[in-house]
Amino acid sequence: MALNPGDPAPDFSLPATGGETMSLAGLKGRKAVLYFYPKDDTSGCTLEAQAFNGLRQAFAAADTAVIGVSPDPMKSHDKFRAKYGLEFPLASDEAKAMLEAYGVWVEKSMYGRTYMGVERTTFLIDRDGTIAKVWQKVKVPGHADAVLAAAQAL
Repeated sequence: MALNPGDPAPDFSLPATGGETMSLAGLKGRKAVLYFYPKDDTSGCTLEAQAFNGLRQAFAAADTAVIGVSPDPMKSHDKFRAKYGLEFPLASDEAKAMLEAYGVWVEKSMYGRTYMGVERTTFLIDRDGTIAKVWQKVKVPGHADAVLAAAQAL
């Protein structure tokens, strides 16, 4: 089931980099960007992470937390974050419960082979835990800027 603006954001609690636990409840009162990406340290995912990281001060000024989510284990997230100097949390959903709740764990196809994977998707969540905007099948160039503009307008 696809989530749409106006829907309540599904609750979650996941381990994140820096020894944190990220949860929807912990974000209440702040706007949040949850961006779902397929895999640490791959070209598109690295560019997306670097774009969000480059705008982190502007997101902070807009009172908006940025959290990257993928099924990669914490060890991979820690390496990825350190390698590129990422200063926002990356949450690990190895069990894929959050990925499924947000509708981003989908059947994909490449070179005639089908497999399950993360569809690059971003959710902007308002201070009350309601989905304000959804970007599906994200193309990385310019995406972080578009998300920032939406967060600033919210």
